[in-house]
Amino acid sequence: MKQVQHPSFYIPSSSADIIRLVAGDAEKLGSLHPAQLEQIYQHKWFNLWVPVVYGGLELSLTEALMIEEGLAWADGSTGWTVTLCSGANWFVGFLDPALAGDLFRDKKVCLAGSGKATGIASVRTNGYEITGNWNYATGALHATAFTSNCVVEKDGITMRNIDGSPVVRSFLFLKEEVVIHESRKMMGMVATGSYSFEVSKLQVGKERCFEINNQSAFLQLPVYQYPFLQFAEATLAVNSSGMAIGFLDLCEQVITAGAGYTYPSVTDARERLQQARQLFYEAVQSSWKELELRNSVAVEILHQVSRTSRALAAIARQVVDELYPFCGMIAADPASEINRVWRNLHTASQHNLLNFPR
Repeated sequence: MKQVQHPSFYIPSSSADIIRLVAGDAEKLGSLHPAQLEQIYQHKWFNLWVPVVYGGLELSLTEALMIEEGLAWADGSTGWTVTLCSGANWFVGFLDPALAGDLFRDKKVCLAGSGKATGIASVRTNGYEITGNWNYATGALHATAFTSNCVVEKDGITMRNIDGSPVVRSFLFLKEEVVIHESRKMMGMVATGSYSFEVSKLQVGKERCFEINNQSAFLQLPVYQYPFLQFAEATLAVNSSGMAIGFLDLCEQVITAGAGYTYPSVTDARERLQQARQLFYEAVQSSWKELELRNSVAVEILHQVSRTSRALAAIARQVVDELYPFCGMIAADPASEINRVWRNLHTASQHNLLNFPR
């Protein structure tokens, strides 16, 4: 694979300028700014992996990851929102075709949701009755539908898999069926609108239930055969690298060498991060090529995607933290861009998918 470019290479410079210009105002809104959303809708970034027949871009995994990294470089909240919402829109491949057709008729379709099974789905004759509350639904304020995971019960008893674990299924709700609670208070990712939502005794049909695995995919494009774990790891990792490169770009503008002082080299930090990016994208590209060729990916190749995703996220944090103390008081000013990038990166890094061993 040829040398991976700076993230700015993968998104239009005019879009990056607009996204960055209103990032501070977006924090005040607690959600993406209308100008940022307009860029997303214009370029179909919520539909990176959605088929062309549903109005999407139908990109390869590598192509879409580069766009997500570019958006995270421009603004962490924008990159994160596109990543999580386009990741949820990826569920189109597993939804009932009639339901998917209705949802994706809207050019501003955006799915938000949560992967935690904090709801109960009780089996009914024609579907399910669902009650639950889910946290951190990125993009909640502009979402057109919501997805969630629920533990399935029948006659008040939790249904079990063969191994004894509870049966968990994914469900889709329409925007008007949920109650949103603007409850999130974090130091960073303020503009992602990652609020909680709930439903109470909501009756839904069987077509609202879906499973995320390649055997259950209605659409047979390669991306719907890609394992969800590595898909999620890779998409989160590029957000860390995009924000870290954004920090390094700003760092070069503010860092100064005082007489008698030494500080870590920004150039060295860039080289370390670039090496991690190169290995990561090579692993992703290798997995994608094998998927296209064989309709499956060898376990060792998937493990390499996981390893390089985790390494990329870790190195992104390391290089930023090594340089942060040398950026002066402006880096501690919540109103400054470099502080916003630092806050966004460290808030995003709290997502446990890439932190804990599995």
